[in-house]
Amino acid sequence: MTELVEHGKLFIGGELVDPVGKDVIEVVSPHTEEVIGRVPHAAQGDVDRAVAAARRAFDEGPWPRMSLEERIEVVTKIKDAFLVRHEEIARVISSQNGTPYTSSVMVQALATMMVYDAALTTARNFTYEERRQGALGKILVRREPVGVVAAVVPWNVPQFTAAAKLAPALLAGCSVVLKVSPETPLDGYLLAEIAAEAGLPEGVLSVIPADREVSEYLVGHQGVDKVSFTGSVGAGKRVMEVCARNLTRVTLELGGKSAAVILPDADVETAVKGIGPFAWMINGQACVAQTRILVPQSRYDEFADAFAAYAGALKVGDPLDPATELGPLVAKRQQQRSLDYIRIGQEEGAKILTGGGRPAGQDKGWYVEPTLFGGVDNSMRIAQEEIFGPVICLLPYGDEAEAVKIANDSDYGLSGSVWTADTERGIDIARQVRTGTYSVNTFSLDMLGPFGGYKNSGLGREFGPEGYGEYFEHKMIHLPNDYEG
Repeated sequence: MTELVEHGKLFIGGELVDPVGKDVIEVVSPHTEEVIGRVPHAAQGDVDRAVAAARRAFDEGPWPRMSLEERIEVVTKIKDAFLVRHEEIARVISSQNGTPYTSSVMVQALATMMVYDAALTTARNFTYEERRQGALGKILVRREPVGVVAAVVPWNVPQFTAAAKLAPALLAGCSVVLKVSPETPLDGYLLAEIAAEAGLPEGVLSVIPADREVSEYLVGHQGVDKVSFTGSVGAGKRVMEVCARNLTRVTLELGGKSAAVILPDADVETAVKGIGPFAWMINGQACVAQTRILVPQSRYDEFADAFAAYAGALKVGDPLDPATELGPLVAKRQQQRSLDYIRIGQEEGAKILTGGGRPAGQDKGWYVEPTLFGGVDNSMRIAQEEIFGPVICLLPYGDEAEAVKIANDSDYGLSGSVWTADTERGIDIARQVRTGTYSVNTFSLDMLGPFGGYKNSGLGREFGPEGYGEYFEHKMIHLPNDYEG
């Protein structure tokens, strides 16, 4: 039995303090369905304290007034701690959300360290101030930190998404209130410990676990200057509505229904091995997952057999077992959601090629078999709606023009890939698909480039200079024409 982890205090303004209320969040193992942790549930009063601390830190404290190199030194310590403690972080996250441990080491922990590292590189090379010759004279353009940031992160990649917001915000000179998911609050305490040891000044960071109601209170708080949110489309739209009340700047990274396009000249083994891990990644609970696999009609049976064999061979089980390739979903509601979509897919006329239910022998835990639907039409709900589970669609197409049309026939536009023996041909396809991130003969997310979505997949960008720039205001200063400084 896993040892129960209990925290009785909240990390607000850099200190562990008693919560305002008595409500508690119970963290439940998706594998055993047993309680593995308890933490305080932040109340609105705790949000007020966290925002007030962040406000003081930004308006009066040293952090935004320190040199960039001084801030880089502190954030580097945070990055280095993730490398040192990556196995511990991976294990804690896996125990909460079911990510297979072997995958978690890279996706949940080391990739987070890479986000900090890339942000440090971006910060060093960013243009903070520049002089221009304007239409009416000389001007100075400055980029100044936006202020107090409310960062709201989901349960599927909690530290990765936290780093995507926290690293650029801190380097820019902002203070941050980080709202972590009630499903995965335990790793938030590890982050708080790391940040405190790194030497962040008082008030610069608070980490508060809470539900949607408290999240809404945070993003609507008048003391917040900028909101960065990662989550569902529905929640993102609500965040945007709430931010509109105060004209709060907002970045939204939302859902996806990404298409992997396999061209007729692609090698079967290469495509299957390249796409498979990123179709069922984090047990299918990833916004960038390649959940629609488009295959040429002329080679449909060949690819269908190969993908079905791949999915059927995935080892399902305890997420903390290093041999596990697919673990449980984060909560019973997510398990039921996937099972409901499997039923809907069958009712729509799609054919289950493998999977389709609860794995044999898994009497406990929120498991769903890795499931592959064949003969899917893109108008079906299983092809249009984000399932967020291990349910993948195989869609046949006629020619390349139809493949691009199917890929673009979606309310989402977050990720995607193309697989071909002709790289130039693949790049041409990449230019035609309306999505924020695309890969040719691979699947990658480079933290030195912009990440974000078209359409319902989001607003604004993370990573690279584009994402870093989201944490600044732009100021224009008109200079005397005779100024030579």
